[in-house]
Order: sequence, then structure tokens, then C-alpha cells
Amino acid sequence: MSTVHSAEEMMTVAASRALAGRRTCFVGIGLPSLAANLARATCAPGIVLIYESGTIGSKPDRPPLSIGDGSLAETADTVVSSAEIFNYWLQPGRIDTGFLGAAQLDRYANLNTTVIGDYRRPKVRLPGAGGAPEIAASCQETIVIVRHTKRIFVDRIDFTTSVGHGDGPGARERLGLRGAGPVKVITDLGVLEPDPETRELVLVSAHPGTDPADAAAETGWPLRIAPDLATTDPPTPGELGALRALNS
Repeated sequence: MSTVHSAEEMMTVAASRALAGRRTCFVGIGLPSLAANLARATCAPGIVLIYESGTIGSKPDRPPLSIGDGSLAETADTVVSSAEIFNYWLQPGRIDTGFLGAAQLDRYANLNTTVIGDYRRPKVRLPGAGGAPEIAASCQETIVIVRHTKRIFVDRIDFTTSVGHGDGPGARERLGLRGAGPVKVITDLGVLEPDPETRELVLVSAHPGTDPADAAAETGWPLRIAPDLATTDPPTPGELGALRALNS
């Protein structure tokens, strides 16, 4: 097996590592689901994956195509109603981590998955909110995985689907949101975390072979770079093997 990895493989592995030590994860479809299932196969074998269709403890052997993919129910520990997932498990704060993607993201990790352009006359109508607003509001913490481009990392998102850190310190508390909000944003260029005081995203780790200037160039606001910027550990052969098995 080749140990040469792509930027997307590095991003997925880095995102999977963020779930180490977590017990429960409310998973979005797409990149979040791939990374969460890789974590289950590597660094977090006991993690319970939850999907908004009502499956708890799903163990798919391939990335599900949607929340209605039959593999989620077939491999789950149990299946409950969507109402129970949201009203009993999610909203009271019983789920550790939410794992989300986005079409747009701003400096405070607010997310847009609704429209590009004006809401009434959009350039692009996106898949929509789904359970993302509730996941972002009520999970104890949220992790975001997105590609690092100026199209996604914008100064101002066109629509706020899911609140990250609002307009800065104290915003989540003023809105009455239960969870801590986004604690990491993982991209194909590096890892960002909110500044403890300002809540603005800061590049804290660059992936191997990338330059922090690359991330700054692909960000729609002046990106802050941590003075003690780390370099992400490259994927291990075991991580790459598990990821490629999921994608095969």
C-alpha cells in the first residue's frame, strides 16, 4: 500500500483524530461521516455514532449516501424516531460532539448550508439546514470539516444556518445555546481553533507540505496564525489503510 497521501486524506485523518476520547458523536453526511467512521475504525473504537434519521450506534462499512441509507439502520444498536433523537438525546445536551460540514463559514465559525446569494433570489440553493442548527446549538461541542478555499472561508456568510460563535464573546450565552460551539475547524490545509478571548478562528496547525500563507490566501478575512504553529502528524499506514478500505 502506498503511504503517499492526498490533501483530502490528510484532512479526513486529522478530523478523525479529533474524535479520540469522545463517547458520542452526532454525525453529518459527507466528509463528517467519513471521518467519524474512520475514527471508529482507528482512534475511537468505542464511539457511538448517531444520525438524525434515528440510528444510534451505527457501524457502516462504507460511507452512507444519506441519513436514510439502509446501512445505518442495519448496523445500528437501536433505531428510534427523529423526534426522540432531537427532543431526548440532542437538545438536553446528552451528545458529546457534533460533526458538521458547510458551504460557507466565517471567522467565528458560523455556518451556511442554505443559500449562496440573496435568500429570496439565490445564486445557488443548497441542501438546507437539516439537523445542523440543533447540532450546533446543543451538542457539548462541535467539530467542523471543510475544504479551505475563499469560496467557503468568507468574511460574511450569505445566510446563518448554524450559529458557531455568533459575533464573538458571549454570543452563544446571549442566544441561550447550550453547547460550547465549534472547538475545531479542520481543512485540507490545517487545523483552526477559536481564540479563547475573541472566539475568532486561528490557524494552530498546518498539514505537512503546506505553508500557512496558503491558508491565509484562501481565507476571506485576515487569518490569524498561532505564534507556536504546529505541524500536523502525517497519516500512519494504519490510518491510510482503514480510510482506503472505507472508500473502496
